[in-house]
Amino acid sequence: MKRFILLRAVALFILCPLAARVLADGLVVDKVYHPYVDALEKEIEIRSVFQDPQPGLTNKAQVHQFSFGTSLSDKVFAEFYLVGGKDRARGFETEAWEVELKWQLTEQGEYAVDWGLLFEYEDEVRDEIQEISVGLLAEKELGSWSAAANFLVIREWGKDIVAEYETVLNSQLRYRYSPVFEPGVEFYAGQNTLAMGPVLQGIFSTGIRKSLHWEAGLIFGLDKETADTTWRFLLEYEF
Repeated sequence: MKRFILLRAVALFILCPLAARVLADGLVVDKVYHPYVDALEKEIEIRSVFQDPQPGLTNKAQVHQFSFGTSLSDKVFAEFYLVGGKDRARGFETEAWEVELKWQLTEQGEYAVDWGLLFEYEDEVRDEIQEISVGLLAEKELGSWSAAANFLVIREWGKDIVAEYETVLNSQLRYRYSPVFEPGVEFYAGQNTLAMGPVLQGIFSTGIRKSLHWEAGLIFGLDKETADTTWRFLLEYEF
């Protein structure tokens, strides 16, 4: 029985990305979203991504995000971000601000797969570039395993960019060993990005309805266009 559950989890993790690979057209390795909302939750989050240099490319060396979020209801969660980065030629600069809205569509366990939607709007500070994203969030629990996938459609426009559409796929398979330690693997596909690697995450309780969530991952490029290695970190205080 356990072997059957594991095989189903692996199949869901692998086949979903392969099915959508032909659509994927743009991605920054970041994180995999889960479709759940806590009605009373507030959070402060810090996310960082570090990429190794690529000859002939100007990909960001570092991207950092700081955010504050709060639930608006038992189904809707809103978050505001400040985004900064450091490229190969310049030092660290504030680059953009972003508003994000997550909408939980189904109750956990109500259907075979749990569903949610993600809406994002980003406006760059230095350049006249705007971006809007709409994403479908899915997650399924199989025994001690959880499989999650995000599929996003992105529209970019502005005077300083050629207007275009992109699609992004992020997916994660993790083993719920304990609340404080959950190992897993993530897959990312998009424009100039095809990558996969191990991740670790967990949650420490710090009081009544207070917790500290952490994630750390090492993502390896699977083609010549993707950075050979990308480190990603997340620290989130929920209260």
